[in-house]
Amino acid sequence: MTGRQASPSLAGAEDPIVFVIDDDASVREALSSLFRSVGLRVEAFGSAHEFLQCKLPNVPSCLILDIRLPRLSGLDFQAELAKADIQIPIIFMTGHGDIPMTVRAMKAGAVDFLTKPFRDQDMLDAVTAAIERDRNSRDEAKVLSNLHELFATLTPRERQVMALVTTGLMNKQIAAEIGLAEITVKIHRGHIMRKMGAKSLPDLVRMAELLGIGPASGQPQT
Repeated sequence: MTGRQASPSLAGAEDPIVFVIDDDASVREALSSLFRSVGLRVEAFGSAHEFLQCKLPNVPSCLILDIRLPRLSGLDFQAELAKADIQIPIIFMTGHGDIPMTVRAMKAGAVDFLTKPFRDQDMLDAVTAAIERDRNSRDEAKVLSNLHELFATLTPRERQVMALVTTGLMNKQIAAEIGLAEITVKIHRGHIMRKMGAKSLPDLVRMAELLGIGPASGQPQT
């Protein structure tokens, strides 16, 4: 690793953490020093097995993973993490990379693939992108989780009305569709807007899209 250049933008926010897995102690120490120099927390491991014994904190993070590891390759470990539904952005590093290996890693969702020796700034740029990806993913998951909680407060009838409202039907049309009085539909609609915290119809439509609500059932699609 050469050409160290600290990146102040990495420091602070939400205490992000970088995990490093490499069986070379000198590489682990060099990367740990690099990340700490820009204010990042870092935990380093000599094997994938050691990493799996660690409880992942609920903060934006990423994994720096060597392709060649004892007993389990980095690419195989990437596949194992995916099977276990452990969602963490991965940056691969190797001294023996080739095009098929790079393609396989990137197709499986890797953020970057760096060949040793790499510039410190290249690694920092990759980590910045990985942590930002994880932060965005966590924010989206939180928004969706909150929407599901709000949607769960609706009655079955309100869910049905919400599904129809968000397809663009008028109150009169909805009333005819499900056999209710128009005033009843209007009341349900008001309850839905309040319970979902929607400020407008477009806002409610956006929520329905995120939830994947189908007009037939008024239930989120899985």
